[in-house]
Amino acid sequence: MPRVSAVLDTNVVVSAHLNPDGYERFVLDLGIAGELQIYISAEMLEEYDGVLRREKFGISPHLVDAALHAIMKSAKIAKPSQRVRAAKDPGDNKFLECARETGADYLVTGNKRHFPRRFGRTRVVSAREFLEEIIPDLTR
Repeated sequence: MPRVSAVLDTNVVVSAHLNPDGYERFVLDLGIAGELQIYISAEMLEEYDGVLRREKFGISPHLVDAALHAIMKSAKIAKPSQRVRAAKDPGDNKFLECARETGADYLVTGNKRHFPRRFGRTRVVSAREFLEEIIPDLTR
């Protein structure tokens, strides 16, 4: 059975660092451990880096470097070839572009209202919804 695949919105990656016991952390850890195929684009990685380094979050630069290294090591890099305009926030279209390019099963976000419920074959879900759906697949 192929691995479940997902694109992670920046808010999921940030929440994973701010709440080590949250659903978002579990999702990110599954990706880093290789149980989940994560897809990223250069534009997404740049946003992860910039947001994780914001002073207001208080995440150490060393931890940000380590996290980004782990994400890059475990994720597959996509190079979206088509621009889309489907997100309510134009800055969020990069996640849909990555999902379209890779055929990701899910886009995991803390802001579902910014996205369509489904984009092509990709379902837009919260971290909790994602885990509730994939846990049976992980235990097989």
